[in-house]
Amino acid sequence: MDALCRDCLTEFTAPDPARGLLRCPACASPRTIAHKELRTLSIAHMDCDAFYASVEKRDNPELAAKPVIIGGGKRGVVSTACYVARIRGVRSAMPMFQALKLCPNAVVIRPRMAAYVEASRAIRAMMEEMTPAIEPLSLDEAFLDLTGTARLHGKVPAFQLARLVRRMRDELGLTGSIGLSHNKFLAKIASDLDKPHGFSVIGKAETMDFLAEKPVRMIWGVGAAGAQSLERAGIYTFSDLRRWEERDLMKRFGSMGQRLWHLARGEDNRRVTPHAPMKSISNETTFSEDTADRDLLDGHLWRLSEKVADRAKAKDLAGRVVVLKLKQADFALLTRRHALRDPTQLADRIYREARTLFDTCADKGPFRLIGVGITELTGGAMADRSGDLLDPEAARRSKAERATDAIRARFGPEAILKGRALR
Repeated sequence: MDALCRDCLTEFTAPDPARGLLRCPACASPRTIAHKELRTLSIAHMDCDAFYASVEKRDNPELAAKPVIIGGGKRGVVSTACYVARIRGVRSAMPMFQALKLCPNAVVIRPRMAAYVEASRAIRAMMEEMTPAIEPLSLDEAFLDLTGTARLHGKVPAFQLARLVRRMRDELGLTGSIGLSHNKFLAKIASDLDKPHGFSVIGKAETMDFLAEKPVRMIWGVGAAGAQSLERAGIYTFSDLRRWEERDLMKRFGSMGQRLWHLARGEDNRRVTPHAPMKSISNETTFSEDTADRDLLDGHLWRLSEKVADRAKAKDLAGRVVVLKLKQADFALLTRRHALRDPTQLADRIYREARTLFDTCADKGPFRLIGVGITELTGGAMADRSGDLLDPEAARRSKAERATDAIRARFGPEAILKGRALR
């Protein structure tokens, strides 16, 4: 059986089947991986371990042994938590007040997106040395297709992936977990099997047996509501799912039924698609206390519009639709949107449209969350091309914003601030 040491990268032959703890014959490390299909599988999923928290611990070694939560204030939610905090029950998307009840001694840190983006870009550069077929899912995870790369690099995909996570650890001080299989669905499942700093393999020959008694909640995209719907139909495991005919699943669950029939058998024909287009750009903030203060909310509208515009400009994108998101005190969500005559990437235009949308529902406050976004994205070359005959000052404001961008690029983001941003 083919085997690989994840520490020293020695390739060796292991007993078939391997008995007991398999140690590397070169360095005696127990961090080895052995599988009959290790040399033939080429679809991978790499998921960084507690990425935001890991960046914070790397940059501040005093946090190493402490529970760390990345997120907003007491009324916000958890973006991510380190594994020390996860042992206490803290999970991503959990309300912050609940997380702090479970882990009252946690160090809570506001997200530093610039630091996370920088780390993500460094990891992405390492991946690009291996293959151009990379499909990012977020800053901290991606699918990779390494088919055919063994001829280029002289090493099989499993070796390249082990070397990737070793480089991440040695050069960036970050760790990741690898899932290797014959399609995206199984690679994603595999990367969750041995976190953190894991490497798991699901081969073709074992797919049906491996999935048989696994819960259908493992299916990516099946949330709590979806799982309850399946369970009402008596479907708890993949074996339960296989007992259904494809037409019956489609009758019960619509188009999702066909996908479930194939996934129950470990079938997934989706390709790893690099450069999948972004669908939207947005930013939001959760308040420590509900507020109906229009001046305060207006200041947040401007700051959020600036952040959205900055991201759009950085990615050379523009949006045709401006979206406003508000969450009321009872957690009811209000969404308002307006289509523009031409796409924009200017904070001024995004803000003015968002403010107009806000004025239509300001009396429904107080609010606990406010968000601004743009959608129906297109290239930046199409942005803000036509003037506004009803607003002769629009061109002047656009020119001023572009000049402000140039000054900030040279002297820093705090070089120029609008008055409303200080509210």
